Amino acid sequence: MKAIIGLGNPEIKYKNTRHNTGFLIMDEILRANNAVLSDKFNSFFAKCGDILYLLPKTYMNLSGNAVLEMMNFYKLTNRDILVIYDDATIEFGTFRLRKDGSFGGHNGIKSIINRLGTDNFDRLKVGVGPVPANIPIDSFVLSDFTKEEMTAIQKMAKIANDVVNNWLKEGIEKTQCKYNGKII
Repeated sequence: MKAIIGLGNPEIKYKNTRHNTGFLIMDEILRANNAVLSDKFNSFFAKCGDILYLLPKTYMNLSGNAVLEMMNFYKLTNRDILVIYDDATIEFGTFRLRKDGSFGGHNGIKSIINRLGTDNFDRLKVGVGPVPANIPIDSFVLSDFTKEEMTAIQKMAKIANDVVNNWLKEGIEKTQCKYNGKII
């Protein structure tokens, strides 16, 4: 069993913000896999065969609570999850897959690391940067995408579905070789 986790914030006011990239990407992945969401683990949750999909409703800073609850219920290890989230330090339109690492200033990842007690889990960082010099990073990631960026995010989401399928079949290393870098 494997789990795909998208990070974001559940309120409608955050729907099209950069910090909701994980949720935006997951919308396409859920659609492509005919996954129907329910409410479980304080999250939007779906199970399709051996694949679990989780979008925590705990807000970004407490994402680890929902992730750990699901992992405990299904007896998953940290190697069984792929977390999808925004990264403002990476150029817009870029994917970066990693199998471990620090939280890099991302509070959702920090929460997951703290709750799991390890940084050893797979992740798909989606570049939403760079942050303009005159804007604080918190303001930037909570700002809405432009119309053009939303069009690009929709294209990136379709590619992210391929990334997820590749990760499920071939694991992180082969998927990194195929998809790391500028996508759009």
